[in-house]
Amino acid sequence: MAGGTAPERKERPPPMRFAVDRLDHLVITCRDIEITAAWYQRVLGMEREAFGPGGERTALKFGGQKINLHEAGREFRPNAAHAAPGTQDLCFVTAITPAEIVGHLHDCGVEILEGPVRRTGALGPITSIYCRDPDGNLIEISTYGA
Repeated sequence: MAGGTAPERKERPPPMRFAVDRLDHLVITCRDIEITAAWYQRVLGMEREAFGPGGERTALKFGGQKINLHEAGREFRPNAAHAAPGTQDLCFVTAITPAEIVGHLHDCGVEILEGPVRRTGALGPITSIYCRDPDGNLIEISTYGA
């Protein structure tokens, strides 16, 4: 083209060659691994596991998943570009009733921010109760069919 530039060609994305099956683990950046791990064990019943060479890393296991904990400023590399305590919004599913969730949170001294309220989960309608972990992450505890 005289006096101009050729139009840009937009490339198509390659065809999908795989599909994600499930979430294996996620990472929470926290201020204090001991405080965070103890909260998830006490409030959500997760199992603490040491892993890595020498067992210096900490994970919280539940079902077929786990949460790896990184201490702010000492993150395992590579890590999220803007990893910081209190930046997560997580939903956990349980098989107990909303009333049992509320009672358990009260027994643990955890403040309920909202709920029980109706929401939509990955598999359909859920009933949710919201609270915060020690780092300020929003934690949604939900149940299906209630």
